[in-house]
Amino acid sequence: MGQHAGVASVARPPSATVRANAPGDGAHGGDGVRVQDGATVDGGGVTGAVAALRSAGVGRGDAVAVVAVGGVGTALAWDGGGWAAAAGAGAVLAEVEAAVGPRWVWWSAQGPGSPLLVPMVGAARADTRGGAVTAAGPWRDRRPDVDGASGRRRADADGAGRGRAAGLGLCWDLAAAHRVLRGGHRDDPGAVWAVAHGLPVPPAPHRPRRDGQLDLLAMVDDDPGGRPAGGADDPTGPDGQLRPGWVEETLRGTAAGGTPGRLARARLFAGLALTVLAAQERALRALPDRRPRPTRTSLAVLTARAESAAELLAHELGRDGLPVDRATAEATIGEIVGPRSRDAAGEAAARRERDAPVLRHLGASVDLRNPVSIRAGLAALGIDVPDTRAGRLSALRGTHPVVEALLTWRKAERIATTYGFRWLDTHVGAGDRLRGEWHGSDGAAGRMTAGAGLHNLPADLRGLVVAEPGHRFVRADLGQIEPRVLAVVSGDPELAKATEQDDLYAPVAARLGVDRPTAKVAVLAAMYGQTTGAAGQALRQMRETYPVALAYLDSADAAGRAAALGRPVGRMAADPAGAADPAGAGGPGDGAEDALRTFGGRRIPLRRLAEDQAAGDDADLGRASAAWGRFARNAVVQGAAAELFKAWAVTVRQALVPLGGEIVLCLHDELLLHVPAARADDTVAATRHALAATAGYWAAGSPVRFVVDIAVVDRWSDAKA
Repeated sequence: MGQHAGVASVARPPSATVRANAPGDGAHGGDGVRVQDGATVDGGGVTGAVAALRSAGVGRGDAVAVVAVGGVGTALAWDGGGWAAAAGAGAVLAEVEAAVGPRWVWWSAQGPGSPLLVPMVGAARADTRGGAVTAAGPWRDRRPDVDGASGRRRADADGAGRGRAAGLGLCWDLAAAHRVLRGGHRDDPGAVWAVAHGLPVPPAPHRPRRDGQLDLLAMVDDDPGGRPAGGADDPTGPDGQLRPGWVEETLRGTAAGGTPGRLARARLFAGLALTVLAAQERALRALPDRRPRPTRTSLAVLTARAESAAELLAHELGRDGLPVDRATAEATIGEIVGPRSRDAAGEAAARRERDAPVLRHLGASVDLRNPVSIRAGLAALGIDVPDTRAGRLSALRGTHPVVEALLTWRKAERIATTYGFRWLDTHVGAGDRLRGEWHGSDGAAGRMTAGAGLHNLPADLRGLVVAEPGHRFVRADLGQIEPRVLAVVSGDPELAKATEQDDLYAPVAARLGVDRPTAKVAVLAAMYGQTTGAAGQALRQMRETYPVALAYLDSADAAGRAAALGRPVGRMAADPAGAADPAGAGGPGDGAEDALRTFGGRRIPLRRLAEDQAAGDDADLGRASAAWGRFARNAVVQGAAAELFKAWAVTVRQALVPLGGEIVLCLHDELLLHVPAARADDTVAATRHALAATAGYWAAGSPVRFVVDIAVVDRWSDAKA
């Protein structure tokens, strides 16, 4: 069975089947009604999807695109056919996953049309952990798999076969794959379609109105040159671009034709997803595979699969949340900022109480929320500092009592204003789960991001993150991930030797003839482009000892500077496969804009200096372009490290299914797993095995060793005690 439809055609497949629920199955029912192109609406229901897929010969791992429309139903498309029904996406996907196990394809896991976000047809489901009602369907404990070196689907880890509802096995997120190929933040369907078809990226779509009503301006699809936009049911205009009005009507379920017509549109939009999938896979396979020993499936394709799974993980993290102990949270916050305030007057009184110990030294005229005022107050006491950052003040402990008082105040003020009782009430649900909005990639370094302060939780508040009864946390932290990744991506044999040790900085220190702290400074200076002071001296020693790694970083640095000045980027030196192309060749729709690519193939756009910056003198130009150079040299390491981390995370996620566990936090290079206490030891072993398997395909042929520090604890704060 082929996985994709052809790229060139956007016509409706004549074999498409559009179905409505059987009477009594949901809000919509109906007998057979003929619609365009031979599609029919009948009473097949959810089970009809499985029958249609089996009849078409769709098997495990074959691509099946899905589009869900709230209040209308769910549409599927595969090579040569399709199906749609007024049925909830959760029920459809669970049934098809258990019976067929395809590779699910969606435009975006967290965007319009996602089966994870569209309300179910029928009653909503209660989230027993968080006390919230979610419309995501039966998705708890559904973990995606990422193909390893073989490119084959892994067998069910518990041996129970496809009959158990362990969740989605494979997926492809078109928006995530688009970000690999194109980079940046634009990943709406119009941009994804355009890049996949080599078209100019269109203007950003209108933002949907917050009141849920249609934006009439968004419905105007006339070509700016005066050409007609095509028929109302045509998804593309004469220029080949997706029509934004057509997409909006389709995903909002507002098109004419009632349920049959709206399902037909959703089915067509699912079919268009397959054409994008085919184009993306071709473009990814065309990118250089820079591993010393490439495997059957190119690394860029594997990166897109991992990024797709990471978006699904981000959805689950935001939905399920991080377990906290509310009583501990109330007590901890109260100890730091004082008791809860009943009103604004109480908050003002608490603020005055926090300020008092500092103002006793600085004087009542100092405004503690104005850094300039604080600096003036400190200067009056003989303490002259360029800024009042905590790191700066910490070095002055013991010089004057005001320093300790100010540091204590800063901590309390941050918690009071960012992590106080209002934060607790807003983000911790009735089920004692802390929830924030997650994203699989920040669009720059490629790291996962989270709202609600989850990525910046102060150390003093980690004690409120407590495993639920009968469960424990397994905290897994990748050790010295950036320098180990640098050893892989640069192919430096000397740096690779240092990774044989658990503490990479110890052998580096021995080679440089310095102590360990200086060796760490040297490695970080190389990656971050620091050239002055002790870091500058250490960096010079690094160049002599690890020339291949430094040449790789310098090439990225030069590319960033060149792009900033509007000069040709050229080709990166020190590429282990001899084929790195910083201009991003191989990605459709890249145009002439210069860019780097990570080891895994993700495009890192570089920017030319703005006109006001470019108009400066040579010194200003040098400083501005140097900043882009530092960005580039760091991005090729941080970006690759983020890709490796996410590939490992989604592999761990799959391994947790038979263990009854879940990932509850992804923090930089750290995973926090919440598992049944009886399976904690098994989880530790599975986590280590997942790292070995991930590194085995991600760095195939490289001798670089990756390590992970693991602790089993009841509270997150105990992990690094």
